[in-house]
Amino acid sequence: MEKREYQVCSNCVMDTTDSQIKFDEKGMCDHCHNFYENILPSWHTDERGKAKLEKQVSEIKRKSKNKEYDCIIGLSGGVDSSYLAYYAKEVLGLRVLLYSVDTGWNLNVAVENVEKITKGLGLELCTEIINWSEMKDLQLAFFKSQVPYQDIPQDHIIFASLYNYAVKHKIKYVLTGGNYSTECVREPIEWVYQNDLKQIKDIHKKFGTKKLNNLPFCSMFKYKIYYRFFKGMKVYRPLDLIPYTKEDAIKTLNEKFNWQPYANKHFESVFTRFYEGYWLVKKFGFDKRRAHFSSLILTKQLDRNKALEILKNPPYSEAQAMEDLEYICKKLSISKDEFLNLMNQENKSYKDYKSSAKMISLAVKLARVLGIEKRQYR
Repeated sequence: MEKREYQVCSNCVMDTTDSQIKFDEKGMCDHCHNFYENILPSWHTDERGKAKLEKQVSEIKRKSKNKEYDCIIGLSGGVDSSYLAYYAKEVLGLRVLLYSVDTGWNLNVAVENVEKITKGLGLELCTEIINWSEMKDLQLAFFKSQVPYQDIPQDHIIFASLYNYAVKHKIKYVLTGGNYSTECVREPIEWVYQNDLKQIKDIHKKFGTKKLNNLPFCSMFKYKIYYRFFKGMKVYRPLDLIPYTKEDAIKTLNEKFNWQPYANKHFESVFTRFYEGYWLVKKFGFDKRRAHFSSLILTKQLDRNKALEILKNPPYSEAQAMEDLEYICKKLSISKDEFLNLMNQENKSYKDYKSSAKMISLAVKLARVLGIEKRQYR
């Protein structure tokens, strides 16, 4: 395959590290075109969004009136989930159960934010502590697999745990902090592949050493079909229906709860900070900040020139990265030399392992036709 000449979008900061990116004659990329043509025209945070949200809240309250909780929210301590918890309780008047998953990697700031939100809102928090021995084995297997997206184990287990708990305890409504305001540009799948249970199992079968008897899993069929149509679970995204900006949310959370922001999106975890800020950048040349910043640029929350200036520097310092590397090696029971050797081995992708990629792609295409998914997927 012929190497492309390097190019950065003239409108956002996505570049040719996304190998499938396309540019028009003015240098604007297809991520931007997708936003302006498919997302923005149907994304309403005015009276139309308010009316839709009121209808959802009315439905939730009516159908949950004889239950202990109206809904459940997964709380990571990040800005989106924290603001959603505040808005759901204080503005929408919902009876919320907060749910947190401890995978063994959270930074103190994340733990403290979860505690501040929970106590400040007077809500109950359910915390699921993941089996560390099995979690460790699965994460080490992923490093050995050489794929870029090292957060699949954490991501999958966190969402699987939340959905499984909701269904088990008959809480039909799950509110999520997912939103177009800060996430309208989806990372290319070569950077961040889907939470594909078939691939998770194949990678673990090849590189794992323990049986995974206690980790929570949830296949796409189980979540999209069985839980939705047979168990009646519904997942709503309230932040898409209200005026929501990152800066205003941080200000509100700080003033009301003394909530503290992270250095970068998803940096609530030592593991994620290292994977996004070092492994992904150094080994594959992918900087997830490009997608994060591009979302903020398109939604007029970040100046493009400022984003380009920030991108001239690494996501975090080499010294902090080395400190994190040693910590991760110790927790995963692998020497630093062994780990660095892993980093130097041949890069792989999701295509090198069994997957449900074709089925996922078909499902996404169908979701786009139905208007359920508007972000670009490739």
